[in-house]
Amino acid sequence: MSTTAASDTPKTVIRVGTRKSALALLQADYVVSSLRKLHPTVDFEIKGMHSTADKDKITALYKFGGKGLWTNELEAELKLGQVDFIVHSLKDMPTVLPDEFVLACVTPREDARDVVVVKKGLEDKYKTLADLPAGAVVGTSSVRRMAQIRRRYPHLAFKDMRGNIDTRVKKLDAEDSEFTVLILAAAGLLRSGKEDRITQYLDSTTVGGGMLHAVGQGGLGIEARVGDQKTLDLLKALEDNEAMFACEAERSVMRTLEGGCSIPIGVETKWVGDNKLKLTATVVNVEGTEAADAEKTEEVKTREEAVAFGIKVAQQLADNGAQKILDVINGERAATQDKKEPWVPA
Repeated sequence: MSTTAASDTPKTVIRVGTRKSALALLQADYVVSSLRKLHPTVDFEIKGMHSTADKDKITALYKFGGKGLWTNELEAELKLGQVDFIVHSLKDMPTVLPDEFVLACVTPREDARDVVVVKKGLEDKYKTLADLPAGAVVGTSSVRRMAQIRRRYPHLAFKDMRGNIDTRVKKLDAEDSEFTVLILAAAGLLRSGKEDRITQYLDSTTVGGGMLHAVGQGGLGIEARVGDQKTLDLLKALEDNEAMFACEAERSVMRTLEGGCSIPIGVETKWVGDNKLKLTATVVNVEGTEAADAEKTEEVKTREEAVAFGIKVAQQLADNGAQKILDVINGERAATQDKKEPWVPA
């Protein structure tokens, strides 16, 4: 945080870090626009940066291994004081942050579901995953999505798909494209004005869908320095308690199971009454042949209660076989890392 002279009165300047992708900049602009309305005397400057995964758009996400794939470079800037806070897609944030940083707030959440996007020209023929014929190619770089779809539609084929939303949709629609559909997050399409491409929303109750979304999906998480009280106070008015509690419960499930971005854990949270949160979760092996499921409803009124609730759901998953599935995945990853090779799911 710094000040700059404006007339005779110094003006506070807040520097906001974000990835440099079009969607990330759009999300940061949303946060900054909201904060300007709340704090009209403060100047906000957005600083975009490329992450590890942004720089390498070819390698499949699950081959990188490790955590902080989207956040390490930004956190380095935060540590040095080059930015005052970072706007993340919450699903990209590791569930354990460095000791000097904190998840300061979560903004109102966009639709958390995954969706199906059909190749142009095929929309009249296919609307849902259940409509797709054997061998139809599904584009996604998410192990979670592949595992859950394989569980219900083992006859489908998969191919990695990287890039921003525009790039992926162009690859899908290309005349020589082998893809039939893409699986994307609804939030990105809605925020970028491309909701007309959505042919099916996927959640636990969708006929022909039945898929749970990523931890934190649809949420924007703001990361700040511990002890930077001025910035933390500035952000407080932007927090959405229901979104924060739901996302904290989801992140607690993943953290308890020691999952990372390449672990196929799906979740779904719904408020079903006064302070009552329903959390559904699943862990599926990469082949889609084994799964562990869990579901609980509990009163949640604080972040601490949300974290405790997530731990209970994680324990239910473990009791139902999740740990066995994760042990196999972690063992395969460790074996390939020992050989200095990228882990690739079967």
